[in-house]
Formats: sequence, C-alpha cells, structure tokens
Amino acid sequence: MKHLLLIHITTVMLASAVIADQRPPNFVLIFVDDLGYADLSCFGSPTIRTPRLDQLAREGMRFTHFYAQHICGPSRAALMTGCHPLRVAEKGNIKEIHPVLHSKEITVAEILKEKGYATGCFGKWDLARHSQKNFVPDLMPNQQGFDYFFGTPTSNDSHVDLYRNEQLLEQKADMSTLTKRHTGEAINFIQRHREEPFFAYVPYTMVHTRLDASTDFKGKSKRGLYGDAVEEIDHSCGLIIDKLKELNLVDHTYFLFTSDNGPWLIKNKDKRDGIAPQDHGGSAGPLRSGKVSTWEGGVRVPTILWAPSRVPANTECDKIAATIDILPTFAKLAGGEVPTDRVLDGVDITHLFSGNFKAADEERFFAYYFINSLQAVRQGKWKLHLPRPANPDWLGPFSSNGHITAKDWAGFKEPFLVDLDSDPGETSNVAKENPDAVKQLLAIAEEVRADIGDHDRVGKNMRFFDPQEQRPDRPNFPRMKRTLKKKQ
Repeated sequence: MKHLLLIHITTVMLASAVIADQRPPNFVLIFVDDLGYADLSCFGSPTIRTPRLDQLAREGMRFTHFYAQHICGPSRAALMTGCHPLRVAEKGNIKEIHPVLHSKEITVAEILKEKGYATGCFGKWDLARHSQKNFVPDLMPNQQGFDYFFGTPTSNDSHVDLYRNEQLLEQKADMSTLTKRHTGEAINFIQRHREEPFFAYVPYTMVHTRLDASTDFKGKSKRGLYGDAVEEIDHSCGLIIDKLKELNLVDHTYFLFTSDNGPWLIKNKDKRDGIAPQDHGGSAGPLRSGKVSTWEGGVRVPTILWAPSRVPANTECDKIAATIDILPTFAKLAGGEVPTDRVLDGVDITHLFSGNFKAADEERFFAYYFINSLQAVRQGKWKLHLPRPANPDWLGPFSSNGHITAKDWAGFKEPFLVDLDSDPGETSNVAKENPDAVKQLLAIAEEVRADIGDHDRVGKNMRFFDPQEQRPDRPNFPRMKRTLKKKQ
C-alpha cells in the first residue's frame, strides 16, 4: 500500500512539473520615466547606488544598444504597439505630439490577454492624451488590454491624480509616495495571480520631474533628490524580485528593466549632463545630448534582462534592439500571435534573450523619429543624421528646441555620418571618408519615409482607422499648424 502511495505521489509531482514547464512565462516590465543611459551604477554612474539592479545585471544581460523614443508619449506608443509612433493610428485620424492611441491599435497587453494572461499596469499611462484632466476615458489602460490599473493618466509635471481602474482615488497625490505605492500594487497583483501567467507593466512616474522620494530615501544619495528617486526605484525592483523568489516564480518569469527616453537635460544647470546634487535631470554618460533629441543620449537607454536559467548570466548584448521589439518578443514567448493585418516595426528578439547573438540580423536598421519627422537612421555601426535646418518650421512648438543645448539643435547642411563604435559621443562627421555608407543609409531613409511617413508625406503603411474622404498628403498635426499660423 505504501509503495502504491509513493508511486501516486511521484506521478502527481511529475505531472505538476510538466504542467509548470508548459506554463507560459510571466513578464514584469519596468519602464522608468526619463532615466538616462548612465544613471545606474552598472551603466557607469559614479554617485547613484543601484545594488539590486547591478545584481540583476550580473545574473542576467545588459543591453548596451537598446532604443526607446525621444519623448514620453511616443515612447509608450512604440512599446505598446511594436511600431514607430508616426505609423500608429490615433483618435480622429490626427497626429499628436503625444499619441492618443486609437482603440483599434493592438497592444502587447491585448495579445497576452488573449493567451490567458492576467494584465496589470502600475504607474504612468500617457496614451489617452497628455493631460491629468482632459484625457479620453475610453483609451485608458482598462480599455487597452489591462485587467487592472493603478496609476495616473500622464506625467507628474505639476501634480498627479491617482486612479484605480476607472475610479478616481485621489487628487494631487503626495508624489513622495508614488514609487512605493506603484511597487506595492504591482507586488499585490503578482501575489494574486501567482497561479496563472501574468504581465505586470510598471511605468514609474519617476524620475520625471517633479522629483520626490519617500522618507526612507530622501536625502540619502550623493546625487541629490534625483539620485534619491533612482535609488528608491532600485530598491523597489529588488522588492519585486524578492516576491518572485518567495512565490517560486523565478523560473517562470522574464524581468525587463528599461527607460522611456534619455535624461531631461533642461532640469540641469546649463542643460549639461546631470552630475551635481542640484541637477534634477539625469546623465547620458558617454552619449551625446538627452531627451527631446535624436542624438544617442536622447534615445539609447539602460536596459537589463533577468531570467535565470534562460538568460545567460553576466552577458552584454551590443546588438540593436528596441522597445518596438517587446510586443513581438513577448508574443513569441507566450505562444501568441502578432497582428497580421498591419505592419509592425519591431522584431522578435528571443534569440538575443537567450544569448544567441550570432543569429542577430546584421542588416537591421533603426529609424530615429522626432515627432513628425525622420531625423536619422542607423545600420550596424553607422548612424546618419539627415540634412535639416536648424529650426524646422514643420516642428511647430519644437522648431526652437529649448530642451537641449543650442549646438545640439544646429541642424545639418550635409549628411552627418557617425561611426558609433569609435565615436559614441557623435562628435565627428566621417561622411566624406565613407561615401558607400552614406549612400546605403540615404537609401534606407527613403524606404522608411515611403513606408512610415515624414513631416511632408504620409507613408503607405501609416494607419488611419476613422472614416475620411481621402488619404491625406501629409500627417495632420493640428497643434503644430496652429502654432505656425500664429507665427505667421
């Protein structure tokens, strides 16, 4: 009898193990606001302490050429849809500086939900209009694939209103509590859904200013309040990891940490790279410029992937990857399907996740968009800044860009070619010495413009879901047109 009982127990354990192995992986995605490339100690910060993230980097993978977009809303649109923001459809067929994501766009949350995932969003949304008050309720997270939402409609520029799902919980919430509260809600979500696959999306409101941190962290960093806020995020990521370990979910979870764009240099003295305690913006380290630019410092972001036994430990990936790749990659890992009725810009990078860098597409290129216009393209080590005037009138309120230094907004009379391997700071134009590279990248730029679009044209695969009499000739940015009209 005991022998039969032992066989029964062993059979049950083996069956449970098989079920566990077949279970789709969980995803925890941390999306920090305005964190610069060099704002973690494992990415070179000399003053900000990030021991928990440093440990994840040692146990996992650092992506050193991972790209977001140049500003908040477009970056979130790219992440959610797997597309460059100019391509995606918006409500009313217009294009906003911060996209108002159309309900017919398909988000990564919707794809995972179709596969039985519990989906939760904890923090800043910013895809239903860039406003704490005048947002579109039908485009908030609960209508875009998320079962549960705890957070705020947009940035914490002046204040934050907190919502739980569609209910307003608190107006002008205490910003010093936001990171702690978002983390706590994410951990509770993980606890509740530990028996099923889940997607926990944590787009922290920090370190976008206005800055703040809880009493446990305020005044503790050598880098001032900015460092306090980063160090609290580091601690919060550690708490999430601790919960995954406690619930024995480590072998079933991918943890991905990244940022929505580079550092907001306007918050630093003389728009310099953030170095001093009084600077409320971050640092791009060796990269040039910051947020609201298409220099590397504006769009290349610190990224860490952690998934023990699936992601090789202490590895560094220098292949081109981006937030647009998250949707197709998570879909592949979850056994889901990407949309086939529309063009995506992102690609499945599961081969990079597993450390198979030889399988990377060496012909892959990345397009650098600034709101409504293509400014640069990259393939391999070569990046080409396309000719443009110093103050493009088609950029409306951004034609005079006060977010970065004047020298970084000077424009280009001729193509400006950079070898990013030898010149990550983008200081030297080597176009004359490398005419073949210039020719190749100019051809790619024309392909991108024809496909996605540009300030003066609508790409053949730009999406419009609302009725209209005819396809427009150029993207409709009404706010920019009003600004230009006033100037005239």
